[in-house]
Amino acid sequence: MHNDEDTTAPASPDQDAVPTQAVVGPGDTEATADGGPAAGEPAAEPAAVEPETGGVGAADASAVIAPTPQPGATAPTLGDVLVAVEELWPASLAEDWDAVGLVTGRLEQPIRRVVFAVDPTLAVVRDAVERGADLLITHHPLLLRGVKTVAADQFKGEVIHELIENHCALLTVHTNGDSAVGGVSDVLADIFGLTNVTPLVKAPEGLPEEGIGRVGTLPSALSLGDFASRVFGALPAVAGGVRVAGDRDGIVSTVAVCGGSGDSLFDAVCSARADVFVTADLRHHPASEAREAAVENRPYLIDISHFAGEWLWLPAAAEGLYNVLVDQGFAVEIGVSSINTDPWDFILTPGH
Repeated sequence: MHNDEDTTAPASPDQDAVPTQAVVGPGDTEATADGGPAAGEPAAEPAAVEPETGGVGAADASAVIAPTPQPGATAPTLGDVLVAVEELWPASLAEDWDAVGLVTGRLEQPIRRVVFAVDPTLAVVRDAVERGADLLITHHPLLLRGVKTVAADQFKGEVIHELIENHCALLTVHTNGDSAVGGVSDVLADIFGLTNVTPLVKAPEGLPEEGIGRVGTLPSALSLGDFASRVFGALPAVAGGVRVAGDRDGIVSTVAVCGGSGDSLFDAVCSARADVFVTADLRHHPASEAREAAVENRPYLIDISHFAGEWLWLPAAAEGLYNVLVDQGFAVEIGVSSINTDPWDFILTPGH
């Protein structure tokens, strides 16, 4: 099954920040900050090997959603937010090995400002605190792997101290956010232009539309090279870029996607007869064996950054939570962290 590693080491302070957008309110039209192509349009041939701003997802990723003032609207409590989160991303959809839910915070605490991020690194936490966040919601858990101490001389302990001392709660939405309708893989499928989308592996308990990964079809078949360029152009720029296995001129129509680490899903990808599989963290042996076992060279493989792929979900998640809370009469501001927590800083390739 889909299995994310704990990627919570503190981000280097000189890592590239994600490009930001102006603050927007309900009904405002969001434009890409860099004037880049709209989602689904072919991207330029990838060439850069060091992080640089760009990509549709990067431009979309840091809007702040603030409600139009409503008479009598008040800030929700943390307990109110937890109810809304459960409505959107039920904890029952989380994998058995996962650690989702509330990490720090008091249920009666008022929540006026929320920040979404992929990783609960120290840089992300400090940025959220500086932005006045009462709640940080991260995709990856801080405590997926057990610790014996939360002393501040250890980085996880330092994160917890920063949160508690600054009255900022921490909440994890991980594999429940992957599996739910509108989750990570749904967002990837939408951004990549897929139609007739269904779960790659259906959730044991849940709606028919819920489960890990998604598979769908392109409205018009593309060459692998053109589709890979579409994927590259949709993602925030990171050092590792996008790796592709397969014939550049091969035609792809059926596409499987999985946010996060998806190399445990090759059997499901083959059963779905996908022409190409887009996921992250493809390891040598599973990828090599998948290529050896391929039928007519399919599925082709597109290996993306774990951080970049899951980051595309954050604006949709922020908007979803905002809509639920405002529909309930609450006033809240929700934004997305602009800290790049991809762990790699640069890459060396032949010719560079």
